[in-house]
Amino acid sequence: MRVVVTGATGNLGAGVLRALAREPGVGSVVGVARRPPPDPGPGVEWVRADVARDDLTDALRGADALVHLAWLFQPTHDPVLTWRVNVLGTLAVHRAAAEAGVSTVVHASSVGAYSPRPDADGSTADHPVGEDWPTHGWPGAAYTREKAYLERALDGWEAEHPTIRLVRLRPSFVFGREPAVEQRRLFAGPFVPQSLVRPGRIPVLPDVPGLRFQTVHSDDVGEAVRLALLGDARGPFNLAADPVVDTKALAGLLRARLVPVPRAAVRAGLAAAWYLRLVPASPGLFDAVLRLPVMDTARARDVLGWTPRRSSTEALSAFLDGLARPTGGPTPRLSPDAGGPARAGEIASGVGGRP
Repeated sequence: MRVVVTGATGNLGAGVLRALAREPGVGSVVGVARRPPPDPGPGVEWVRADVARDDLTDALRGADALVHLAWLFQPTHDPVLTWRVNVLGTLAVHRAAAEAGVSTVVHASSVGAYSPRPDADGSTADHPVGEDWPTHGWPGAAYTREKAYLERALDGWEAEHPTIRLVRLRPSFVFGREPAVEQRRLFAGPFVPQSLVRPGRIPVLPDVPGLRFQTVHSDDVGEAVRLALLGDARGPFNLAADPVVDTKALAGLLRARLVPVPRAAVRAGLAAAWYLRLVPASPGLFDAVLRLPVMDTARARDVLGWTPRRSSTEALSAFLDGLARPTGGPTPRLSPDAGGPARAGEIASGVGGRP
């Protein structure tokens, strides 16, 4: 099998490449990225390309499968640019796959594509939702708007190309040791002292009502991609590990004391920091996280044969360890030095203002 992986240098891509490297049924892998590794190792053929600008038809010719992971989280202050890359770029990649005769497409969707959970307003008890839960997203955040729009667009694309097997993976928050510094750059920004984000260093943690989420390790997502490529399954699959993470679980990992803080106060602080370009994560993303449903992963277990090897707390612990002792990865996106000395490059590029 010849597999083309877009976004191969990021968090998800690193896990997918590791999983494919262990699979004897995969003969060759093509990694597509805007910034390929400067010193690529064996086993991956690299193609420098931007999914929003470059035609990938030639890169996809002769491939049996496409794994589309490419995604631009920043600039959060320029949603037109992220729409052009994430939505229009994805549609272009899928058109190229059909033109090139690719028979299998694995698309990285997200829990963010789902409509708000049943108890988002506190009126009903929370319960896990399956893949049939509506995927209309939360309109207040670019990330969730884009993921939801692509679900609708792929409905039409799939109907036009019934002979192409389309698999949609919807992972929860994906963590690991290697991408920890990259995720700090993307969501927390350059002013967070990552050496303090470790157990015993943070004395108190805000206890935000209703804040809870699911996580999964990046290597477990890579395994789900491997299983999707080798099998004959199609359709959507939720990916998450147990248990569901809430503020109590976070406080336990950080050995911190919980202090009740209203949602409005946290949002106001985040909004002020975002508008002042102190953090890249927008207040709309905070709103979206509070509304995410808990996903039922039974279909992934029963149809794909997928079971996460690491718990949600193990994935979070790996992330915290990656912040405390950053090693990063072999690609520019995962490099702990990507922000420049004293993170000057991160600050100069505009926090949340540039890709």
